[in-house]
Amino acid sequence: AGVVLIDDRGLVFAGRRIDRSPDQPPAWQMPQGGIDEGETPREAALRELTEETGIDPSLVEVLDETPDWVFYDLPPEMVGRIWKGRYGGQCQKWLALRFLGQDADIRIDTAHPEFDQWRWMRAEDVLDSIVPWARSALIWPRARASDPPGSGRPAASAPPSPGFAVRAGGTVR
Repeated sequence: AGVVLIDDRGLVFAGRRIDRSPDQPPAWQMPQGGIDEGETPREAALRELTEETGIDPSLVEVLDETPDWVFYDLPPEMVGRIWKGRYGGQCQKWLALRFLGQDADIRIDTAHPEFDQWRWMRAEDVLDSIVPWARSALIWPRARASDPPGSGRPAASAPPSPGFAVRAGGTVR
């Protein structure tokens, strides 16, 4: 389950992976991880958000969720090299969350850190910064800045579409 965390300016949270070797370019990503047995994708996404960013679920509003599972395969040269060689790809659900807190509420110095830096980025910059083999497989929830927190109106009133719905300036809508 993955999280597209959106601030009040429409920018998206990205963390720089801590596990990259010096010969590799930096890789940025959004909070994401596996779904434990008995967990819903939403529960998993909120757990991963807390585990990776320290953000309490009370500081987010769920805007949208991908209606279907999103699949991608690892490139052949990666199979067997990551995830202890147990998986050849992933199947995920993604949630769009509006961040209701302050930057000080974000704590990447967690018990098992995954990021060594974080920043708010324009949507297209996030896509340009993630590992290349995952870019084309990602389907993002629509999150409209015009839906105020607490409105009770999901941002998914429009049909889901591939890619971010991006306004001029690179912010998510």
